[in-house]
Amino acid sequence: MAEELVGNCLVAQSGGPTSVINASVAGVVQEALEHECIEEIYGGLNGVLGILKEDLIDLAEESQQTIRGLRYTPAASLGTCRFKLKRAEDYNRVLEVFETHNIRYFFYAGGNDSQDTANKISKLAQERGFQMRAIGIPKTIDNDLVVTDHCPGYGSVIKHISTVVREMCLDHEAMGQHDLVSILEVMGRNAGWIAAGASLAKGNRENPDKPPHLIYLPEVPFSVEKYLDDVKRVLSRNKYCMVVVGEGLVDADGNYVNTSSSATDAFGHAQLGGCGDYLQGLVEENLGIKARSAKLGIHQRAAASCSSQADNDESFMAGRAAVKAAISGETDKMVTLTRSTDSDQYVCETGLEPLENIANGVKMLPKEWINEDGVSMNYQFFKYAMPLIKGEVEVPYEHGLPQYVKLSKNRVSKQLGEHHFE
Repeated sequence: MAEELVGNCLVAQSGGPTSVINASVAGVVQEALEHECIEEIYGGLNGVLGILKEDLIDLAEESQQTIRGLRYTPAASLGTCRFKLKRAEDYNRVLEVFETHNIRYFFYAGGNDSQDTANKISKLAQERGFQMRAIGIPKTIDNDLVVTDHCPGYGSVIKHISTVVREMCLDHEAMGQHDLVSILEVMGRNAGWIAAGASLAKGNRENPDKPPHLIYLPEVPFSVEKYLDDVKRVLSRNKYCMVVVGEGLVDADGNYVNTSSSATDAFGHAQLGGCGDYLQGLVEENLGIKARSAKLGIHQRAAASCSSQADNDESFMAGRAAVKAAISGETDKMVTLTRSTDSDQYVCETGLEPLENIANGVKMLPKEWINEDGVSMNYQFFKYAMPLIKGEVEVPYEHGLPQYVKLSKNRVSKQLGEHHFE
């Protein structure tokens, strides 16, 4: 076992939040409190952006009730960002903050780009001879991180979306008379994991007449002609047609379908959206049938009131595993979630994978899990996804509304001058 480093730990969050990302922070704090070599437990506000600004808070000063409350509180309680470190001055500043506050353990909860950031920070520390250990904690509703079986946040988002689909379809069953097409646009930049998850609303059945009737995925090139034929086929047998489409839908040439904006984020990713409206227009213009489009937007990733207990438990477990790994001497790794092959029942365990094997990669939905019709999922997907949505998180209510917690955010005194951004 490697020698323990004595010093402070820092945990931060990055990228789009989820309904369970705070559970990972709770796991980090709970585990860190059990190790004497970790003297102080800090949180970085707004990810790496807060670290650059030396905006750190003392998580050990938070009440245990608040830390426990993170288990059922959605979004990123530490704040998040989509800031990309580009300049040498920025990386030098991060390391300066780490050295000044004796940060020997760094835990970064985030997706592909965040793991790349953690890896580069750690490599710079090694070049400078500063002893520290960096462990990534997986987070993304997109479920597209390579190597890990699934990602914390995914089970909850597909549980929520499948619930929404079921509720919408009860309405459509009452209103439709073979003349209603309803389109639900969901998140998912490059992979169709989220849209595919809506198929769980069928109840683990591959019946084509059970909604959602049509699911359009980035993995299957979109064809206008096929789409219109699909809709007509469904309406010939059902009172309405329920369509789910991922925002990252692409055509045969690999171009995003109806991207409504040319804007990109700090990492160069296109700002997606508009597929639902586009599909609605195709139906109305070509088939003369009433259609409506809905877009859940950010609510789908923040719906803690309909999140998965299995997902929450695994997110908490990932946070604890990150600390255990760092204490034991591991660094430049990300915690992974794996399925035990020793049991017929679903059992989730944690593993580790080098950050460099994860950063900037994309795990696509397996083509063999998609039926030949290109718009529905087969049993292999149901077997994969169903365990991830099990159980309901107990959220406390007061006066009829959920009572989420908020960190008091006791600031750690700044010791450095202001950082200058471009």
